[in-house]
Amino acid sequence: MGWKTRFSVEAERQFSRLDRTVQVRLTKFLLTRIQTSENPRRIGEALKGRLGEYWKYRAGDYRLICDVEDATRTVWVLKIGDRKEIYR
Repeated sequence: MGWKTRFSVEAERQFSRLDRTVQVRLTKFLLTRIQTSENPRRIGEALKGRLGEYWKYRAGDYRLICDVEDATRTVWVLKIGDRKEIYR
């Protein structure tokens, strides 16, 4: 059984503002890497500091900040952005 991905309101807004090619790349990443994974934590990396409970995933020059819920097998995409600006 795979994982579900859901977007926060902020992530949906950020996603809609991205270039169409970036949207396709991120969608493909979520469908092929996250949703089919046995454990999405293997793909990502735990954040440190005040964001320590979240995970980051790299897709090209973009980063996805996510919350992984084991109980519901859901990966919540909280924030999407360019790697230079995502952590601000």
